[in-house]
Amino acid sequence: MIKQKETFGLAGKQIAILGGGSWATALAKIVLSNVGEIHWYMRKQGQIDSFIKSGKNPDYLRGLSFDVSHIHFTSDINEVVAAADVLILAVPSPFLKTHLKKLRRSIRRKIIISAIKGMVPDENMVVTEYLHIRYEVPSENLGMIAGPCHAEEVAMERLSYLTIGCSDRQHAIEMAKLVTTPYVHTSISDDVWGLEYASVMKNIYAIASGICFGLKYGDNFQAVLTANAIQEIKRFSAATNPHGRDIDASAYLGDLLVTAYSQFSRNRQFGNMIGRGYSVKTAQLEMQMIAEGYYGTKCIHIFNERYNVDLPIAQAVYNILYNHASPVLEIQELTNKLK
Repeated sequence: MIKQKETFGLAGKQIAILGGGSWATALAKIVLSNVGEIHWYMRKQGQIDSFIKSGKNPDYLRGLSFDVSHIHFTSDINEVVAAADVLILAVPSPFLKTHLKKLRRSIRRKIIISAIKGMVPDENMVVTEYLHIRYEVPSENLGMIAGPCHAEEVAMERLSYLTIGCSDRQHAIEMAKLVTTPYVHTSISDDVWGLEYASVMKNIYAIASGICFGLKYGDNFQAVLTANAIQEIKRFSAATNPHGRDIDASAYLGDLLVTAYSQFSRNRQFGNMIGRGYSVKTAQLEMQMIAEGYYGTKCIHIFNERYNVDLPIAQAVYNILYNHASPVLEIQELTNKLK
């Protein structure tokens, strides 16, 4: 149940983006339309130098131009944490621990919004859970961004819908204001657990979709695969964290659909390469981007050992990626388990 505490507002608060990739860049564009300035942490100083010189991210969404006079760049995570009240995390989940290990300042009193759709490897936790346990950030100060929203389409200002998850209703409302624009509509939810795990799992099913596409399965089968995938998310969510969630809402089903079908989906692209015969290592090297579903597949597999929820698609992807099962044979076997 959503709980409401002290009044919370963003007026006068300093906002920071952490991450230098496409989603971080798209979020910076959104946030800058609502606030006068932002702080922006990127790991590589060379990327920052080029950005300041050209007004564009040299590595991602290069068609977007920024007025860099409104951006305070830094490659020092402690500097950005000291300067900002609200931190928006948009780094790949496999690297989150590496970034946070450099912290010498507490983040307990920060408002933190996770835009990371992945789990923290080795910890088998979603991001808000990890921040709450490891860094003692109060749950009401932790939010997350869910929903079908590719960075590339945000950059083109194509209409998109985001859901902000937070246990505190007032905090959720204020977080939503930060990322609301004429081309980004927002809603709020208290189902942080369900939203985060659905965001992780949809990447696994996008890999499955890509594998099947690479194996020349057609649209008819892809529709059946996706219909079964949302049922797996529903079973897993109900078993691990019962909640009156509507699994057909855009933050769950919509995010699954766009990740499974879109040309911009790196998880689908990764799966497609596996289906066409690439090894996992070769596919990762050639993509030069992080397919978070690769890591999420293992995390969900380990997590599910406690619950034993029936997840035949997720299990098939795990077998292919981690047990070196033949994609041809594994998907053939999977076809007999789908309805």
